[in-house]
Amino acid sequence: MAQGAIDLEIVTPNGVQLHEKVEELTAPSVDGEFGVLPQHIPLLAALQTGIVSYTKDGQTQRVAVGPGFFEFADDRAVLLTDKFIAKDAVDPVRVRLELKEVDEALDKYQGDPTSTEYADLVQRELWAAAQLELYGDPPPPRVRTLGELGSNVAEDYGNLADEDEAAHGESEEAETKH
Repeated sequence: MAQGAIDLEIVTPNGVQLHEKVEELTAPSVDGEFGVLPQHIPLLAALQTGIVSYTKDGQTQRVAVGPGFFEFADDRAVLLTDKFIAKDAVDPVRVRLELKEVDEALDKYQGDPTSTEYADLVQRELWAAAQLELYGDPPPPRVRTLGELGSNVAEDYGNLADEDEAAHGESEEAETKH
């Protein structure tokens, strides 16, 4: 390998999707985006859905990846992921329709927000958003509130306070009768 180069491989269940000698790269981890230059210390990270950027021959390239793992050692970077797409393979019309469908499903979702069904919907939303960002037409940011997650936390706390007050009032009445 040439001095100052990183051997980058992105691997999915379908095989090696990208194998390049690059000068640097950035990737999205669950703890935030990170970058790697040649001779970086060994690194292991959990990936989240997003954009991987790398520089080759002075030109920055970008691809989208799904969740997975990243390992770097001895100037070799391996990304193991379940999804991969290059910009020229993105169909923005199809992806926009997918994003609309999944956003509507999330808006109507009434189940447990800790369920795998909900996690799958969120993952589909993130994947569609990453593809559109890669294409250059990112969707507007979306922040889901606790109410949208199917959890009425404030309402539950209010009910607990009412129940506590009622129970406290009943116990005081019982004590004054004795």
